[in-house]
Amino acid sequence: MPLLKRFPAFFMVAILALLVGCASTARQEGTGEYIDDTVMTSKVKAAIFNEPTLKSAEINVETFKGVVQLSGFVSSQADINKTVELARHVEGVTSVKNDMRIK
Repeated sequence: MPLLKRFPAFFMVAILALLVGCASTARQEGTGEYIDDTVMTSKVKAAIFNEPTLKSAEINVETFKGVVQLSGFVSSQADINKTVELARHVEGVTSVKNDMRIK
């Protein structure tokens, strides 16, 4: 019987540890934010891929807490501007950091 009395307390501690482990900090995303950022990254990559004037294989996209970082090489400043514009119009993107270079 003492084991059954300890089970609810153990269960509550386990749930609390799980919830704290999924919380976000300034340098680390929570589980929900990670999933949201993964979806945003996929949407930005899809928008770039669907733009026929851009070579999407040479553009890298990363997202952290809604901030999209673009890097890689493109042919012109117009390509950089188009890529940044596409990324800004994806739902959920709060800002875009442009680290792309002209080759």
